[in-house]
Amino acid sequence: MLSSRVCLVPKTVRLVHSLICSSSSSTMDLKALLSSLNDFASLSFAESWDNVGLLVEPSPPHTVNTLFLTNDLTEKVMEEALQKKANLILSYHPPIFRPMKRVTWKTWKERLVIRALENRVAIYSPHTAYDAAPHGVNCWLAKGLGVCTSRPIHPSKAPDYPTAGTHRVEFNVNHTQDLDEVIATVKGISDVSVTSFSTRADDEEQTRISLNCSQQALMQVVAFLSQNRQLYQKTEILSLEKPLLLHTGMGRLCTLDESVSLTTMIDRIKTHLKLSHVRLALGVGRTLESQVKTVALCAGSGSSVLQGAEADLYLTGEMSHHDILDAASQGISVILCEHSNTERGFLSDLRDMLVAYLENKINIILSETDRDPLRVL
Repeated sequence: MLSSRVCLVPKTVRLVHSLICSSSSSTMDLKALLSSLNDFASLSFAESWDNVGLLVEPSPPHTVNTLFLTNDLTEKVMEEALQKKANLILSYHPPIFRPMKRVTWKTWKERLVIRALENRVAIYSPHTAYDAAPHGVNCWLAKGLGVCTSRPIHPSKAPDYPTAGTHRVEFNVNHTQDLDEVIATVKGISDVSVTSFSTRADDEEQTRISLNCSQQALMQVVAFLSQNRQLYQKTEILSLEKPLLLHTGMGRLCTLDESVSLTTMIDRIKTHLKLSHVRLALGVGRTLESQVKTVALCAGSGSSVLQGAEADLYLTGEMSHHDILDAASQGISVILCEHSNTERGFLSDLRDMLVAYLENKINIILSETDRDPLRVL
């Protein structure tokens, strides 16, 4: 038995070595890689105010052998990425957020763009798309709480409507009106789909017309129906909503299988985030021995996401002074860990997920110099 175990070691080493060699010699076209990244976590789930996706693109064609992951792209991190021969930098936070009026050597963000282009390095940022993803940053943060069930605080909407069109228009046609003419007219309008069925209203048999249409087509449908007072007076217009996604969205409301003391929860969070200190605001009437059953969390800056969430504890990177006071007044304790400390640890999980998702086609490495700018002294 001992000899068989010894024989396994060189085989394992050769397997690992072959995987490393094959990945380092493989490349992906930038466009194909971006498509795969979007399939992995759709950018459509990012917040409307965010600046996500490909931010810097070298002249095509551009191939990627090494994908470099970082939470924040600083000049020090850029130097590391160039030393490690990165072809694409995935920066969780977008280094370009506000519009640039010029690209000179004057400011550090302009210098990032210049150095990226000079060295043919692309820059991509997913930011809030990864916050919302079912396998994203907030779900990683929730892993540190203990066994729990979670759901988004603000669920995302599906990218598409369940049916064609953004509006539904319904009305009845009685026997005194020309049903065929009405159906033919509405069917003649672009972006309209029509169904009809028999119904009984006002003690007579009628035909119920139900049609789905776009915003633009809606105006034409209303214009037609308004020509007939009988049709128009009883017309119902419904605005269709995209369905909510149960596991995708901003923040997470987590319910622990078993409640624990606040002290225990603090220790769990510090262990998960590898922190020696966190900041704590005790809720009114709460102590370190108070039980925690529900936790509302948001990686990064949680004020707007957590506002109004009912929980025993808020967990985030940073919140405004007055939002902390509001939460505490409601008996909700607040733990702050500094902004990027609630995000950066996710990158290790992301690397493993992307290695599997991209089938080891490229090298994926983590920044060793990226860190939160704040220190507790």
